[in-house]
Amino acid sequence: MRLRFLGTSSENGDCPAAYETSRGTVAIQGTIILDPETLADAVNLGPTEAIIEIPREMLKFIPKE
Repeated sequence: MRLRFLGTSSENGDCPAAYETSRGTVAIQGTIILDPETLADAVNLGPTEAIIEIPREMLKFIPKE
């Protein structure tokens, strides 16, 4: 899988960022949420999945199609 950079809300170029993948999906770079109480609210979180936090303004970089 390859990533194509879509945008960031960071002024110094690090986290958070949005990417489009070569598989036609979207990947998000953000802060991993590790708090057990917060993760208890997640629905069907698989063993290879993570919940990340991004600013709402990052949604503007996600393609609509």
